[in-house]
Amino acid sequence: MSVREIVCEDLIGAIEDLRREGFRLDFIYPADDPKSAELSRAGETVRIARSDAPALPDGLPEFVPEYVLTRAGAAPAEGRAGMLYRDLLPSRLGGRYIASHITIPGGGTVADWVHHHRVALQMIFVRRGWVRVVYEDQGEPFIMHEGDLVLQPPGIRHRVLESSPGLEVVEISAPALHATYADHDLALPNGERRGRAFRRQHFLHHVAAATGWTPFNGAEARETMMAEASAGLADVRTIRRGNASRMEFAPTDGELVFGFVLEGEAELDGSAIAPADAFAIPPRQAWAIGPMSSDFRLLHVTTERLDAAA
Repeated sequence: MSVREIVCEDLIGAIEDLRREGFRLDFIYPADDPKSAELSRAGETVRIARSDAPALPDGLPEFVPEYVLTRAGAAPAEGRAGMLYRDLLPSRLGGRYIASHITIPGGGTVADWVHHHRVALQMIFVRRGWVRVVYEDQGEPFIMHEGDLVLQPPGIRHRVLESSPGLEVVEISAPALHATYADHDLALPNGERRGRAFRRQHFLHHVAAATGWTPFNGAEARETMMAEASAGLADVRTIRRGNASRMEFAPTDGELVFGFVLEGEAELDGSAIAPADAFAIPPRQAWAIGPMSSDFRLLHVTTERLDAAA
């Protein structure tokens, strides 16, 4: 098989030109700002890269804790399949994690394909609107609504089919830099649901409307089963004020401590936070939120050390 290598700055344009010539996309990275891709056609492979394309890491980069406060309003970048990505962790915490606020302004059919990711951990939370998706061994396509969450175990094949106008999701993955690989041989859906494991993790579809609010840290939370599904690697909940005016959080021994403001206003250790603001707290640091507005909602994500999942 012949291999042709191309360096160009308009990666998306080059991909579209090759697809019009009958090439199919085999992999692309990174999803939030594509800089390298490989396409193939009957005995011929083309590798395209921008001049600033980074090399994929060998395993998980070292975790570098940092206090991060990212404000809403930054312009997003065009990512794969026409999705718009806003970076919520610019430092990537040493390359260990990426968190993205992803939007599809127009909605409708999504130009996606059956694919999978080489990751240790990946989750998606719907902030606004709805999205129809399909996953390997998980039965028929289904719709995720506001507040719903999925855990995408390593290697699970999946596809985004369509969305409402103005869809917004928050996606968290580790490592930050990872490739998206097409699976040209698998058609989804691929049969009835099977409760299989993918590198010890199980697919999770958390349905917010079917989950009640329970006491949490003086406030209230809508818990998920993320800890069980991820084999203890992560925990995720949505927090609301309830009757609390302030929440205090003790230091943890894990890695990621992440928050995304879904609604309302509050103060994070004295700094005002508002809708679509995001933050990360070093794991061995105590922190607090308060006072909170009556409509305050927070997506709260924590992880343990991921070295065992590398």
